[in-house]
Amino acid sequence: MLALRNLLALSIKNKQHRGSRALLSSIIAPKEDIIQVGKYSINYVRVGNGPHNILCAPGALGSIWTDFRYQVNGIDYEKFSVVAWDPPGFGKSRPPEREFTIDFYHRDADIAHQFMKELNIPKYSLLGWSDGGITSMILAAKFPDVVQKLVIWGANSFILPKEIEAYKKIKDVSTWSTKMREPMIELYGEERFKSYWAEWVDTMEALFKAKDGNICSDLLKDIKCPTFILHGEKDPLVEGVHVSHLHTHITGSRIHLYPEGKHNIHIRYADDFNRLVQEFLLLK
Repeated sequence: MLALRNLLALSIKNKQHRGSRALLSSIIAPKEDIIQVGKYSINYVRVGNGPHNILCAPGALGSIWTDFRYQVNGIDYEKFSVVAWDPPGFGKSRPPEREFTIDFYHRDADIAHQFMKELNIPKYSLLGWSDGGITSMILAAKFPDVVQKLVIWGANSFILPKEIEAYKKIKDVSTWSTKMREPMIELYGEERFKSYWAEWVDTMEALFKAKDGNICSDLLKDIKCPTFILHGEKDPLVEGVHVSHLHTHITGSRIHLYPEGKHNIHIRYADDFNRLVQEFLLLK
């Protein structure tokens, strides 16, 4: 089961990770738990006994298992301790239901910060994909004392006009293929999935109009931690201009490109992706 934005990428001729079904059926999922963070009941998993803590932040409408199965089950438990969460209102972090306001990225960053405090994890690195990458950039900028390193992919700090038009064209999920709809219907039910996605699209348009497309570009200068930007050069959802912008404005950041990669490089290239990320996180 793949994340929503990854499913959208699949609609643009994205290929499934080979052998994924066989691998997924052989993996026993770690136990999930719930912790209260203010008014939010946050669903999460915590694995590993290593000294370096990691928080994994999913993408739009995503959850632990739609987005980070290969990282939760693939990262070295002796070197790292991994936490993956369902963001507020997504996955099993309900009720309350998702609040789609133009400040939701900032709200998620604030809640993630408090969530890690509640888990008594004072210092950690961030792995953020897509919308989770945006949340992670904001968290790293606003709370630099708690973030060791930042890893992002499929993320953007602003919205292009043509991206808004692309979102609007796929707002009606009834036009999607059964293959694209089923995983999200399984997670949310048909009606909630339809309303969630429509609200997400409307919120992107409202954010674009209210802030002239800016999501968090003004905060990039405040990211002080070592940052690793990975990118699939054939990503149909995030153009290369976003990667160049992030690399230019996040001081000291580094880039790794997958020439044939699309939006889901952490799934399609899971082993190599995990290797590169762990090497980066362990660098002194």
